[in-house]
Amino acid sequence: MSDPKKRVVLGVSGASGAAIALRIGKLLTDVPDVELHLVVSQAATRTLEHEVGPDALVRLIDLCHHHHAIEDIGASIASGSFRTVGMIVAPCSMRTLAGIASGLADNLLIRAADVQLKERRPLILLTRETPLHLGHLRNMVSVTEMGATVMPPVPAFYHRPETIADIIEHIARRAIDLLRLEALPLAKEWQG
Repeated sequence: MSDPKKRVVLGVSGASGAAIALRIGKLLTDVPDVELHLVVSQAATRTLEHEVGPDALVRLIDLCHHHHAIEDIGASIASGSFRTVGMIVAPCSMRTLAGIASGLADNLLIRAADVQLKERRPLILLTRETPLHLGHLRNMVSVTEMGATVMPPVPAFYHRPETIADIIEHIARRAIDLLRLEALPLAKEWQG
């Protein structure tokens, strides 16, 4: 790509775990040469407000270089010719997962994810639901077979987290690591 910026798409859907999206946004904003593109579902707007606070969406938008409206199917991130280093969907609801698995690109978040798959770029889905039924599991298998990485935001207790912020931090850093950006990893490595 002619632009030296590494473009990353951050999709936020309506599942629980909205604070993870904010942390990913902040961490990516702090990485030199990363240009962050954001798309937020309508349900995510509600979840952000409920879980993080009434100003959460504004704070998230302020972290990003570009905010794309969910209904703007013609946005730059909807095209494979718009080169990115990948996309993280955090959190990823079961509805969004199902849309990606079926190729039903009826909004910009799902279309942008579909583009990552068709262009063979990293797509990291922080799928958030429990317990899971067979339909959820089949959708996870389907997107994995298409090239996505399913990464439920499960805490890593071997780091001995003391706060919810510690758990969020580790999950956010691991998700970003999966983009394989240069000059990283961000997550603390296991030393045995």
